[in-house]
Order: sequence, then C-alpha cells, then structure tokens
Amino acid sequence: MQRGWGRVVVLQEEQLDEIGAIARLTGWGAADILQDYYQVKGNRHLAVKQKKEGPVTAADIAANDYILRQLRIAVGSEDFGYLSEEMKNASPLPQSWVWIIDPIDGTNAFINRTGQYAIHIALVFKGRPAVAVVVVPESGKLYYARRGGGAFVENRAGKRTVLQVSTRDRLEDLSLVVSRSLRNRRFQKILYRLPGRHTAYIGSIGCRIAAIVDGGADAYISTSGKSAPKDWDLAAPELILTEAGGKFTHLDGTPLTYNQGDINQWGFLIGSNGCCHAALSTRIQSICAEIDGGV
Repeated sequence: MQRGWGRVVVLQEEQLDEIGAIARLTGWGAADILQDYYQVKGNRHLAVKQKKEGPVTAADIAANDYILRQLRIAVGSEDFGYLSEEMKNASPLPQSWVWIIDPIDGTNAFINRTGQYAIHIALVFKGRPAVAVVVVPESGKLYYARRGGGAFVENRAGKRTVLQVSTRDRLEDLSLVVSRSLRNRRFQKILYRLPGRHTAYIGSIGCRIAAIVDGGADAYISTSGKSAPKDWDLAAPELILTEAGGKFTHLDGTPLTYNQGDINQWGFLIGSNGCCHAALSTRIQSICAEIDGGV
C-alpha cells in the first residue's frame, strides 16, 4: 500500500531507511526475474533488439517494468520522478527526488552468460544519490547504501555485512577494474603506462564497483569516447563506493551529478578506495599530458 508521503522536500534518515528497505526488496524481486531468463528460459526467450546504445532484451523490459511498478506502488509519482534506461523520458525531471534505474547493467554480459551483470536502483536528491541498491544476481549479493549511513552487502538469507574498501595507497600495489568493451588506443596507452599489480576486465560497472567494495580491487577508471556512461550506470554504484569509504569523481576531482539535462557522464572518471585517489588522478593527468597534451 502506498504511504502518504505528503509534499516531499527533505526525507529524514528513518524515512530513507524505509525507502531503502523497499528498494532492497524490489532489487531481490528483479533479480528473480532476471535469473528466470538467465538460468531457465535461455536466449530463445530474450528477443534481443539492437539500439544505438546497445542491446535490449525481454529480460530488461520485464525487470524494468517490475521495478517501476513496485516503486510507484510504494511511493507514488507525485513527488518522485523516474529515470530509467528503458524509458523514453528525458532528464532533467522536475522532481527533487528522482529514482534512477538500470534493470540490467551489463546486457552483453547477460546475453553471453558471463554472470557479470547487475541491477541498479538509486534515489537521488537534487542530483546527488541518497539511497542505492546494486544487486549481482549470479553471486547472490545485494549491495546497499544510504547517504551518511554506510554501505552493506547482504545475501539471500538476509545476512548483512558492513563494507569497507581496501587501504592500499601505493600506485604500484593497485588492482584496477575496467570495461571489457572499452578498447580505444588512447585508453590502452593510459593503462599501459599506469603502475599496478594487475588489471581486470569486467563487463558491468556495478560488478566493477562490487569488486572494489569487496576488497578484491582498488580502483576503476573510465573515459568516454563516442559514448559515455549514463546516469543509470553510475548513480547507484557511486553511493555504494563512497559510503564504503571510497571516492568517485571526475579526473579533476569534481563530483558527479545526475538528472542534469544530459544523461551522459562525459569525461574521465575515477572510482577508488579513496586512499589512492589523489595520486591516481595526478598520475593519469600526467600521462594524458604526455599522450595528447591534456584531458
């Protein structure tokens, strides 16, 4: 039953926790839908369509419809806007509170059965994330954060663990996670010149950030070419990372903002454990200056 939220201006911590519980329950429900397609129905039921931004499947649509329906039933549409990869609306939406949703982050990974796909559900207030859920169905993990409340991971049984990023701060010791599909020459030159122990290629941004907050990696870097990550790719993972003690910024240190009139997050982005953030940013700017005279 929809709660009477009234004219929403500012939500208190207990209200955000209540909304977070709704988002987590919705995330698990969406995970059930995707796993039904992934494990049971198979590719013959996916009805893959190619869009300019990438493939869309029946699973994307089913999970998207479910998430929107559950959230609208719970909080309504008067004071809450909805921005989703599978919707035709354009930002900026007029509401101060906007849900930003990606039913499948890593659709190619989903189609190719790599397991590296995720569900993103974020609630942003005036352009900044306030509640975030990232579900990685194939690992059975749900990552959750509330602004100022820390970050957690829970399993299907409801067991919850506090998340804390690594404390590695020497660039030579870092493990990086990057996109599987980003292979332009400039980015490869940057990767080649960076120190570090190793680089892992992971298909989903949600899965990349999960690797950092789980402690298996230290930093994620991305640069836009002809395309850029969208609001729904980053809003939920960003809050998970920052509430676990990390940082997520543009290369020059400026914060990301959402629902600003352009869904694209252009430029060089860095997500890290925070300890190495400044040093990594400085090193990349130096490398970029060597390669092409700056970013």
